[in-house]
Amino acid sequence: MIKFDFCEIESSLLNKKDEVMQQFNDSEMIGWTRKIDSSIIFDILSVRDEVKKHSSCLVVIGIGGSFLGSYALNQALDSYFSSSSFPIIYAGTSLSSQYMNELLDYLKDVDFSINVISKSGRTMEILITYNLIKELMKKKYSDEELRKRIIITTDSYSGELREEIEKEKYTSFVIPNDIGGRYSVMTPAHLFPLSFNFDISKFIKGYYSGDKYIDDAYLYAVSRRHLFDKGKYIENFCIFENKLYYFTEWLKQLFGETEGKNGRGIFPVSTVYTRDLHSLGQFVQEGNKIIFETFIKVEESDKVLYNGKDLHYMNNIVLDSVRDAHFMGDVFSNLITIKQINEETLGELMYFFMMSSAFSGFLFGVNPFNQPGVEVYKNKVRENLDF
Repeated sequence: MIKFDFCEIESSLLNKKDEVMQQFNDSEMIGWTRKIDSSIIFDILSVRDEVKKHSSCLVVIGIGGSFLGSYALNQALDSYFSSSSFPIIYAGTSLSSQYMNELLDYLKDVDFSINVISKSGRTMEILITYNLIKELMKKKYSDEELRKRIIITTDSYSGELREEIEKEKYTSFVIPNDIGGRYSVMTPAHLFPLSFNFDISKFIKGYYSGDKYIDDAYLYAVSRRHLFDKGKYIENFCIFENKLYYFTEWLKQLFGETEGKNGRGIFPVSTVYTRDLHSLGQFVQEGNKIIFETFIKVEESDKVLYNGKDLHYMNNIVLDSVRDAHFMGDVFSNLITIKQINEETLGELMYFFMMSSAFSGFLFGVNPFNQPGVEVYKNKVRENLDF
């Protein structure tokens, strides 16, 4: 169960609900609201079991929507200090030569498989990382072994990676054509890496139960747009649990790519409190009033006593106090409360935010499902590198 406490909402935007819902339902990119086929789940678990037989870790090669969802979930659900039973390494997010050199050096002595994720099959960072790692794999493994260890998640019909799948007979998963990258958490792009250490059936159950929060998702979208109209151009996602740091990174991509078009949209940032209260807290409290905040509160956690008081209870008292203090400084905020951090709750929360992000795009008058600006830098890089 998720609870919501939204700040003031302007009524004329509430009256647009039917119009926005119609725009949403008319979209060709809402495949992520469709129930995933049970045969896909069966294939994911079958391939996972095969990988575990011959590999001691999985390297996931992706960037942006191709990796942030599963990485955020892995970070949120894993232990702080003990590693997962089956290590997942995420690569393809940068062109750092030092990182790549150290990764290749590490993989020399490890039996591993890779999962390459790119819907277009053309993303530069992914292709470079894939080809460098594949070069190492060819030195370590036979062609037969490569067919067991290379899993590609891409478009169902087209693209360079699909051509390679057909030629080399690699195992593959599909990202449906009606699901964009940042909305793809309910596809093999995220479910396959997640399945190695966590119960994806619980995540799937929670995700689809998030459908009951559609009205709340619209209210949140309206609240954000109303605050924007009052000059609040930056949304700060605030967490008091470090495990949720990469969840806020996923949120930043979700809202940033969805709204940031045609000179419009809210710029998403994030803070980890109480840490950042001692660095950015001064600006939030008394600086330029262009920020509003969305707090994510966790009701239940581990019990640790300090002077007879539960530490998690104290943490949430601090959250409430910070919210009150910032409001005194003319910083408005929304509060979203989850019971605890687990697969089911995070599934619900992701569905809620994805719905609200789509509604927000329509309220800003932009297409919430494309990202034309991303292609500008890609084209310039290709031009300058002749890639």
